[in-house]
Order: sequence, then structure tokens, then C-alpha cells
Amino acid sequence: MSPKHVLSPRSPLAPPPPRGGRLARVLWATAGLVFVGLAGLGVLLPILPTTPFLLLAAACFARSSERLYRWLHENRWFGPALTRYRLGLGLPLLSKVLILSMLWITLAASAFWAVPGRLWWVRVLLGCVGVGVTIHLLWIPTFRDLSMAPTSLPRR
Repeated sequence: MSPKHVLSPRSPLAPPPPRGGRLARVLWATAGLVFVGLAGLGVLLPILPTTPFLLLAAACFARSSERLYRWLHENRWFGPALTRYRLGLGLPLLSKVLILSMLWITLAASAFWAVPGRLWWVRVLLGCVGVGVTIHLLWIPTFRDLSMAPTSLPRR
């Protein structure tokens, strides 16, 4: 499923026509670009989420610019993940494993090396955030690329 096919005019992911005045569209586009930047940081920083910022960027671009909306969905880094998420197809297993590994490594390092012992409640809070994110990620379906699966059994 290519992003260009998904964004055909009849697609449920196709953007509505931009609305509002010029200033409103510029402000929506600016907000969308800020959210894309935050999503980019979220790729590098496990404590910062990526997908919610991508969804916010898509919503902003849908209100401001069809070109930016298409760019986001056709982007080689963000496009496939955003499209799969919006279609309800989920995240690949490798992504889930990497996200959860980096999340817990970062939270543990923060809790034991960056937070003083007297602030035990901050450590508990970090643990609660980790549990919440873990539950959320496990709730998301696991995407399996069926195009890579064999279509028939090999003959003997």
C-alpha cells in the first residue's frame, strides 16, 4: 500500500480542503511544522512521544495546506508509520521492542542517576509514566507486513 494510493481523493486519509483566511492557514502550517519538529525529537528522545505529534501535525496541515499534508504522509521517515497508525494497522514488532527498550533504559537511568534519593516520589512518577506508555504500546495492534509472506506453500 503506497502512500500515494492511500491519499487518493476517495481515501479516508485524504485531507479536507484548507479553510480559513491566509493568516489562519499560515498559523496552522507553522504549528504543524513545530509538531513535526517535536516528532523528530521524539524519535531521538524516548521520553517524548512521536505519534501524537505526527497526528497533531497532520491535523494542522489538513487545515492549512494540502501540499504539506501530502508531504507528511509521503515522507520516507514519518509517512509509513503515520499512515499505518491512522488506518489502525498498528506498529511493527521491532518498533515496539526498540521503543520499550529505550523507554525503560532511559527511565531507569533517569530514576537512579539523575533523581536524588530524597525525591523518591519522582522515581515513582517515572515508573508510572513507564507503565502507562508500556500499556499504551501493547494496546496498539502489531503490524505484520503480509506482502512479505509467501502466498503458497512450496511444493516437494
